[in-house]
Amino acid sequence: MSRSEATADAATVPSPDAFLSCRDMHAYYGESYIVQGASFEVAEKEVVALLGRNGAGKTSILRTIARAPQPQLRRGSIELGGEALHTMKDYQAARAGVALVPEDRRIIPGITVEENLVLAQIAPSVGWTTERIYEHFPRLAERRRQEATTLSGGEQQMLAVARALARDVRLFLLDEPYEGLAPQIVQEIERIVEEVKRLGITTIIVEQNALAALELADRAIIIDMGEVVFTGTAKEVLDNRELRDQYLAI
Repeated sequence: MSRSEATADAATVPSPDAFLSCRDMHAYYGESYIVQGASFEVAEKEVVALLGRNGAGKTSILRTIARAPQPQLRRGSIELGGEALHTMKDYQAARAGVALVPEDRRIIPGITVEENLVLAQIAPSVGWTTERIYEHFPRLAERRRQEATTLSGGEQQMLAVARALARDVRLFLLDEPYEGLAPQIVQEIERIVEEVKRLGITTIIVEQNALAALELADRAIIIDMGEVVFTGTAKEVLDNRELRDQYLAI
């Protein structure tokens, strides 16, 4: 499949009833042009795998949606449920229900597991109270008084996911949630993502393990050089060897 053919596919696949609408996003790290006109929509309650090779711009797109200070959105629009995210700061987007689990986890040092969770609660959560989080993450419950940065890597990833859920989430953004984790920990994270999906929380997963992401996703969006080159069902990606070879190497 040529790049032009894939881009045409991306443009012609309809996505009715958009909950998240990203239009012509152009974002930069300084003068480095990273997100180059990406446009796509995500329906409410949908789980989307955002895929592509290393350096394709996937993480930058998630950070742009979450309104992180970098990359800087210089052109384009982002709307969530009719609200203009592109006019918001990161803390305003968080209050609007956008939760990003970053690849580097960003556990706050010097405080306990529970204090990390409490600080994440912008307002008392209707759905994911601290006690409910402990029900789903019993390992965190056991370590609730432990200084958070002394947890293992897998436990820190659990905490990063739990912290994102520690408020009422409308859009859940996961950046490489399985990277560097033992298979047993990956299974625990997958179980939580499946629960998030069951609850109908709109989710975008960036994951280098494309097969794992596609198992959870309703639909896939493939990114190359900061723009969308394909959108379709997870099955369409799995059934299209040429597409996988060209953009995913799986």
